[in-house]
Amino acid sequence: MVHPQPKMPKLIVVMAFDWNDDGELVTAFGPQDYASEERAVRQAQTLVPNHAGVIAWSREANPDIGEYGEPVTLFQAGDMPDME
Repeated sequence: MVHPQPKMPKLIVVMAFDWNDDGELVTAFGPQDYASEERAVRQAQTLVPNHAGVIAWSREANPDIGEYGEPVTLFQAGDMPDME
């Protein structure tokens, strides 16, 4: 009998960015963790008018063992720095 792999917990994050005095895009705050993707998207949408850029993303993550899935963008608006 094959047992399904337990699903990794999900990391769900919102970050906002603003331009600094040197013309560089920097984090305004974040990353802030959320319990659901829907809540993260709603929060990100409310931040759009106040920041140069906003992103909500998620990924499967097990930080205890350093295992992370590929990030998935849930919502994005405005200017974003190059992120790896």
